[in-house]
Amino acid sequence: MFRSYLKIAFRNLWKNRLFSALNVVGMGVGIAAVGLMILYVWHELSYDRFNANADRIFRVVQYAQWAGGNLQLAATSAPFADALKNDYPEIEKAVRISPEGGGLITYRDKKIEANDIMFTDQSVFDVFTFPFLHGDPATALTQPQCIVLTKTLAEKLFGDPAKAIGQTIEFSNHFVNTVTGVIADVPTSSHVQFSALRSLPANYTDGWQNFSLYTYVLLQKGSDHKTLEAKLPRFYTKYLKKEMGELTYRMELQPLPSIHLHSHLDYEISANGNSQTVYIFALVAALILLIASINYVNLYTVRSMGRMREVGVRKAIGSQRSQLVGQFITESVLMALLASVVGVVFANMALPLFNELADKSLSLMAYGPWLMLGVMALFALMLGAGSGLYPALFLSGFRTVVALKGQASSRVSGIGFRQALVVFQFVAAVGLIACSWVIYRQMGYVLHKDLGFNKDQVLTFHLESEAARKQIQSLKEELRKSPLIEAVSAASNPIGNNNIGTKGMIFEQNGVMPAGTQVVQKFAVDADYLNTLQIKLLEGRNFSASSPGDATGAVLVNEALVKKMGWQASVGKRVRSYVSMDKAIEAQVVGVVKDFHTYSLQHKIEPLVLQIPAPEDQDNLYIRIRAGKAKEALAYIQTVYQQFDPSASVSFHFLDENFSQQYKAEQKQGQLLLSFTILAVFIACLGLFGLAALAAEARTKEIGVRKVLGASVVNIVALLSKDFLKLVVIAIVIATPLAWYAMNQWLQSFAYRVDLEWWVFALAGILALGIALLTVSSQSVKAALMNPVNSLRSE
Repeated sequence: MFRSYLKIAFRNLWKNRLFSALNVVGMGVGIAAVGLMILYVWHELSYDRFNANADRIFRVVQYAQWAGGNLQLAATSAPFADALKNDYPEIEKAVRISPEGGGLITYRDKKIEANDIMFTDQSVFDVFTFPFLHGDPATALTQPQCIVLTKTLAEKLFGDPAKAIGQTIEFSNHFVNTVTGVIADVPTSSHVQFSALRSLPANYTDGWQNFSLYTYVLLQKGSDHKTLEAKLPRFYTKYLKKEMGELTYRMELQPLPSIHLHSHLDYEISANGNSQTVYIFALVAALILLIASINYVNLYTVRSMGRMREVGVRKAIGSQRSQLVGQFITESVLMALLASVVGVVFANMALPLFNELADKSLSLMAYGPWLMLGVMALFALMLGAGSGLYPALFLSGFRTVVALKGQASSRVSGIGFRQALVVFQFVAAVGLIACSWVIYRQMGYVLHKDLGFNKDQVLTFHLESEAARKQIQSLKEELRKSPLIEAVSAASNPIGNNNIGTKGMIFEQNGVMPAGTQVVQKFAVDADYLNTLQIKLLEGRNFSASSPGDATGAVLVNEALVKKMGWQASVGKRVRSYVSMDKAIEAQVVGVVKDFHTYSLQHKIEPLVLQIPAPEDQDNLYIRIRAGKAKEALAYIQTVYQQFDPSASVSFHFLDENFSQQYKAEQKQGQLLLSFTILAVFIACLGLFGLAALAAEARTKEIGVRKVLGASVVNIVALLSKDFLKLVVIAIVIATPLAWYAMNQWLQSFAYRVDLEWWVFALAGILALGIALLTVSSQSVKAALMNPVNSLRSE
């Protein structure tokens, strides 16, 4: 019996080659898209789960709120780890990670720029799972000035990672580290990415409010993190209240696997993903598969109307309905299997482009070929059976007499149901078009918005050499001698990388210094910074090289800080900060600058204090170069810098690239969504093309009669197209509010965003309508141009 089913199925597929091809290609593209999206979603959901103790590892984060301000920090300060471990027996281990360990590495004649190196404690190997290839994890970072390399970095430096143990490498300032271990490369599914780990001194400490590193804890087996969280308020009372004053404060323990998708705090250790994005892509994948399945249902059902007599004959000679259902389900599963093979081929061809767009390194064989083949077969069976069930039940349900006549009323033939499916397809297509458009408008907005300074033609680079930092003024003067250089300044950090630090400070209010601190951004810049970046000074004066007292006794503040403090007159206000746990310094506000962005536009402009950097902190140069002379300017800067540090290798970063890098994830997601939108529209149009062809075929005689009676080509095209276009218009009406709601939610992740204009959704609808019209017209025109004599002869 099954052999007979297969034989008849193959015959019908070959007999209706065009519609079989439309179904196989459409469903194959859908399966390919779904397979790639499943890989992406699975990878995003698997972050940090490679750690053996992932369910017991938590990151300590902070939330605080006070009148006029708040903070939500992923970072903590140095004393947190030991204090938590000592005070709470539920904590088995605690580890600190600081992302400030990178720089230029020198080994003999090799120089490698590695900015992704972390400082950490020895306990990092007790908390996280980083397998050792060489060395002893129990002692690798117990001593100062030790470093553990990843396999890739060890190969770059030494060729054979086994030869790395015991070797010494040198960082800037002639800081020597001994290699004590080599570990496997960090999985791409880790939210902490690094190429090496350097030992953080065991006695390293700093002020409680210098939030510059990250604290992770490993809980004892059986301990509940929510129970521990309930005990944490006393931590604030014991250690922080004295310095931070009265405010609403809480600490939270973030489960490690949830950080990548669900944590969007200030000063994250790396750019995280977004759970909404993952859900959106999962939904898009499901929509594309549904569109492909709807194509199959519609085309198969309509095409099979021509098999009504076959159904009638089979029933007349004794076939049971279950046998007919089995026949049609077999055909459907066979179609799905063929589509699955095509889908795997398409997915494999598209995978390199997909990885580039998604910025991933995914593989179809990541979990083994047999698992993939098994999943593909199971998927094909489920998809084939699910998609073929309605046509099978529909066709096998005709009464014998009606089936033998080969006719069915519109009510019986399921026209309404098929129309509803077409509407659903175009609801998805129109919604995806509108969403893609909004995402591209937002990306254009953030890339071109006025940031409060002129980022064009400004480059930054890090001064690796302590000798160069000590001669910073001479270096700046030498650079200014060339007409290629318009301005030069020094600062403690490059902006745009989301790594400006915060600090708790006390600000004068009503002539007195209150007890509580305010957490603000702190950024060290020299007197040339405002001129180099063309930042406006609104009140008071700039730092001055002729005022030695400015180095420690003067600060600039931004508009956001003035507003937060409620100051009417800002110049002359006192600011106090702690340089250690028991030592404070006091400075005076000498000027107010216009608000400018130091971070991406996902973040609001926060209160900011600018101060002159200490000599050792002037390690980043900002240089404005002459427009159109980038190549010459870079060569000149390299030449001048090597006069001050002959062994240096300069790594330049343009400021506009720093900021655009922060939107890399959103840009990639926008490109992915656009790609899948095109796929969804393509698949929907395949189905519409097939339905239009079948409709034209079914009305061949009618078209011939109308042409004989004088109907023009335009009349015929309008007749065949209007029913389909009505369905697309209905889809536009339904899709518009759904797309508006989805994009309104997505835009909430940006502090600065475009408005949702009505015309965006109108144009998306017009575009979808135009595509549908072209698709339908291609068949309508063909039918309208047919010789009426041939049309009237058709059966």
